[in-house]
Amino acid sequence: MTKEINRRQFLSYSALGLAGLTILPSWANVAGKHIAPSDRLVLGFIGLGQQGCSDFNSFSKCEGIQVVAACDVESIKRERFKRRVEAWQKSLNVPQRCDVYEFYEDLLNRNDIDIVSIATPDHWHALTTIHACQAKKDVYVQKPLAYTITEGLAMVKAVRDNKRVLQIGSQQRSSKEFQKAIAIVRSGGIGHVETIYAKVGDPPKPFDLPEQPVPPTLNWNQWLGPLSNPVIHYNSDLCPPISLDPEQREKLWGAWRWYCETGNGYTADWGAHMFDIAQAAIGMDGSGPCEYIPKGYNGAQYLTMKYQNGIVMTEQPFQEKGGNGISFNGSKGWLKVARGYIECSDPSLIAKEEEKVGAGQYEVSSPHMQNFLDAVRARKNPIAPVEVGCSTNTLCCLANIATELKRPVKWDPATLSFGDDKEAAAHRLYKYEYRDAYTV
Repeated sequence: MTKEINRRQFLSYSALGLAGLTILPSWANVAGKHIAPSDRLVLGFIGLGQQGCSDFNSFSKCEGIQVVAACDVESIKRERFKRRVEAWQKSLNVPQRCDVYEFYEDLLNRNDIDIVSIATPDHWHALTTIHACQAKKDVYVQKPLAYTITEGLAMVKAVRDNKRVLQIGSQQRSSKEFQKAIAIVRSGGIGHVETIYAKVGDPPKPFDLPEQPVPPTLNWNQWLGPLSNPVIHYNSDLCPPISLDPEQREKLWGAWRWYCETGNGYTADWGAHMFDIAQAAIGMDGSGPCEYIPKGYNGAQYLTMKYQNGIVMTEQPFQEKGGNGISFNGSKGWLKVARGYIECSDPSLIAKEEEKVGAGQYEVSSPHMQNFLDAVRARKNPIAPVEVGCSTNTLCCLANIATELKRPVKWDPATLSFGDDKEAAAHRLYKYEYRDAYTV
């Protein structure tokens, strides 16, 4: 743990910056448009896998940004990202330079960076975000917000205490069909919502990947970070390899998300999208269900979540032909929405000119990034602020806690507590013990 001194003390040094740091010249224009110096934003990226590269691609389509630094625990991914950024800089006829780091503290220590984009595995979201906020950076962090409930709550505090702007990467919030669905439900277009069908997929399973030798290009100890579970060992599925010259990208998304010890399964992976939209439509941002009943309990066919206002949400197919999406079922009709699709029992509620969006466009989410950049410049909340990410993350964690305990779990969204349910409060998805030298 040779960098622990930085982890504990880097904030006290941040005012010094990096000795001899060469700052890129101001960019006169981006995408052919003049950008005032006061409006230019400088970005650094933490986590350079498939999602990190995708997020860079989206940010690069926005006006008035610079990218000057990036960090990853895998050296080949650092080099890939550097090449992509410098190729983009060259295409804009601006100086070509992107500094890369193995340890994120070194990136946060730079006083020329305004924004940090975080696309690490979920177990690193809390520490990198909290430290970025303490270093006075604004943050774009991928969904789900955190690995545990306690981490999410700590992230809210860090954002607000340090007066930062944070956008969670639940990009469906910025998509036309989901915005339309939220507006129709909120306006009472389908009457009082009684039930919601939200299809997201299966919960995580126990870690069962075989152990493999750690490649010399990967700092596995740093990848693990705060994770303390001794059963977790290296397997290439957790940190998918890539190659350069010629470039070959990852063959799969990081499998850490599918295992209980390292992630929260489809419950959080897609729940951070579909459950999130459901919460927004029924006015439950910052709150959530008060009871979670796992699939199979007393014959329950689906995971069931009950709100205090009587609405019941189940994780079940929203339409006959399958896929992930949402069906809002109200006293006056129904509305179904998914990526690139929206349908209502009253077609007049959906404007005929509503643009069809191809499902493949969602990983290139520039409108969501642009909303964030606009919020940073205006110093206001973006469309998916930290409290939104926290309440959705809490919902997903609670669903998995009930599933693992194989019984109902009650939760008070007002007091953020389990009442007298000590077993649920002791669950690792509420809070787990970090490895030595790590703390929130």
